[in-house]
Amino acid sequence: MKKVFIAGPYTLGDVAQNVKMAMNMANDLINLGFAPYCPHLTHFLHMNHFQLYATWLQLDLIYLACCDALIRLPGQSNGADGEVKKAEELNIPVFYDLENLLQWSRQDQTTSYFK
Repeated sequence: MKKVFIAGPYTLGDVAQNVKMAMNMANDLINLGFAPYCPHLTHFLHMNHFQLYATWLQLDLIYLACCDALIRLPGQSNGADGEVKKAEELNIPVFYDLENLLQWSRQDQTTSYFK
């Protein structure tokens, strides 16, 4: 099962709508057989116990390094742009839509890693 990091806006625009958009993507990914990591869910941890924004970003990058791919949601976001940059540095594929992510996943499943 491929682990997919969801990168998208959080603080710019309507926070509730941004969290909802990320949660909807997480649900779509689950239904398609992926294991999503939705950093937007830390919104609820933050409501319970405040952490600095930089702390959340640092934690996100730790989880990103464990993922097989990243999907970038639409919308302006310095944090998500930084996550895309980090994914590229780590040679983690970046996708901007589900169709291309699915195509990559299908192709990757046919690749043998035991040659």
